[in-house]
Amino acid sequence: MGGFFGAVSRKSCVNDVFFGVDYHSHLGNRRGGLVYYDQELGFQRQIHNIENTPFRTKFEGNLTKFSGNSGIGCISDTDPQPLLVRSHLGLFAIATVGIINNAEELVQSTFSGPGHQFMAMSSGAVNATELTAALINQCDNLVDGIRHAQEVIDGSCTILILLKDGIIAARDKVGRLPVQIGKNIQGCCVSFESFAYQKLGYHDYYELGPGEIVKVTVDGVEQLSAPGNKMKICAFLWSYYGYPNSNYEGRNVEVMRCRNGEIMAKNEIENGTLPDVDYVAGVPDSGVPHAIGYANYTGKTFARPFVKYTPTWARSFTPSNQEIRNMVAEMKQIPVPELIEDKKLLFVDDSIVRGTQLRETVDFLYSCGAKEVHMRSACPPIMYNCKFLNFSRSNSEMELLGRRIIQELEGNVGQNHVDEYSDATTERGQCMLKAICDKMGFDSLGYQTLDGLLEAIGLDRDKVCTYCWTGKE
Repeated sequence: MGGFFGAVSRKSCVNDVFFGVDYHSHLGNRRGGLVYYDQELGFQRQIHNIENTPFRTKFEGNLTKFSGNSGIGCISDTDPQPLLVRSHLGLFAIATVGIINNAEELVQSTFSGPGHQFMAMSSGAVNATELTAALINQCDNLVDGIRHAQEVIDGSCTILILLKDGIIAARDKVGRLPVQIGKNIQGCCVSFESFAYQKLGYHDYYELGPGEIVKVTVDGVEQLSAPGNKMKICAFLWSYYGYPNSNYEGRNVEVMRCRNGEIMAKNEIENGTLPDVDYVAGVPDSGVPHAIGYANYTGKTFARPFVKYTPTWARSFTPSNQEIRNMVAEMKQIPVPELIEDKKLLFVDDSIVRGTQLRETVDFLYSCGAKEVHMRSACPPIMYNCKFLNFSRSNSEMELLGRRIIQELEGNVGQNHVDEYSDATTERGQCMLKAICDKMGFDSLGYQTLDGLLEAIGLDRDKVCTYCWTGKE
């Protein structure tokens, strides 16, 4: 995924941008970058690898070297950025969030002739932000260039551009990710997460529509290109990615998750599938509010049978090596034996993607004396790799648990019936649930329905991207 923050102010914005970017650390773990503009010193930029060290510790020692009343920064799960670009459109800094599926095609078809070149990364691939800047520079002005880039990119691209006199912010053309503006008496900021600027003393001021382009200055927002009519905001912002305090399109993340758990519980009671358990628990961290809503609605006791030890390893997927990732995930799970031994437990997780750690979690609980372990997913079975952002991306859809189970049950024939397998009311859906329970060691398994998830979000379903569950854009 990735996150961003920028600010323009009548005073120094160095600290605001630093802390604003740091508040997006939950959205990426590969690269972090900051760039500021000072009228006397010009642009100053730093990029660091944050795979093994948090953003804050990489940058805080260098803050005194920065100066400026405007700046942008990003947390990136992909390429090093922000980048400084010099072209016929002037000198500017650029950061992007999204994915370009047709990057190689764009390079070959557009920039393969004499006089064109890109700096290749160690993998030989082209930096997606550099490619975006090159596409923008094909036009006579930045606004036309941004629209051109977003039109030819297969995937999504949200863009921040730091100029000498402000920031241009462009939400991707169907609004898969949010772009929000905060304001205070000193100026304005641009942010992915709304809570980030609220903690820094800004108040809600403006939220970009899909495809909208604005220029942000100390005085406010100037619209450069009007929003489009079509929106497909990512549903996982609420169910998984987003920080609990944030709002997107007026819907709070924590409220949605609790409501989602309530809807799941209501459906279980109506369907007669609610198991008799001692405790309802959330798989930390993002599964917890879903579980609280579930427990509150059912009247079951909410508990934390195990907690995560996070001071040294904040995220289980931080290490690049899968074996180390699995070991770290196991080491982080600290049991509370009094809440596990001889207890029947129901866990709610935000989602089940590959299932690589679920079996270990169940084995861990049973080794601690659990009598029963029931699992609930706060979203439907994930059947398709995301092609618009970086969620659930892998080399093959067969890495997704649901697809692997279908293959085991029916082979290639079963892949023609994905919709049925995703529906727990069908025979195929029931077979998949049983097969996963057998493989993972659950006493029962349930998934939230797509209708239930959309009800919890509360937006018109046509405005929410559900591709990873339905395969439909």
